[in-house]
Amino acid sequence: MQPLAESSTSRPGALTITPFNGTVTVRFSDAIIASTERAKVLHEDGHDPVFYIPFEDIYFDLLEKTNTTTHSPLKGTASYWRVHAVGGAADDFMWAYETPDTPASAIARHGAFDPNKARIDADPAEDKRHTPHIPE
Repeated sequence: MQPLAESSTSRPGALTITPFNGTVTVRFSDAIIASTERAKVLHEDGHDPVFYIPFEDIYFDLLEKTNTTTHSPLKGTASYWRVHAVGGAADDFMWAYETPDTPASAIARHGAFDPNKARIDADPAEDKRHTPHIPE
């Protein structure tokens, strides 16, 4: 793995947030932590795309907010949650920008999940416009 050419003090890149056309399901062990057809995908220069799921589609009864926070120049301050499910737990499993800065306002009240701790399944919706019609 090659180190990034720019140091962490470089200016932040651009970000875009787009709706995901399909279903995103997040699991910890065998427990479903979140499932939605309203996910958003955040693309930020220099980072892998990240799914953000509306708070309404997250099972917060399996999560506990921690004191962990981080700061992003484009998104603001993130809060973190720990997961407890199926006899296991993981710290900093989910994060959210509860009051994000303007460039990331579309992800307010949405949570993202650590792909190293969660199983994130993204199933794109079938595009019915391109389904060939088979005559009977």
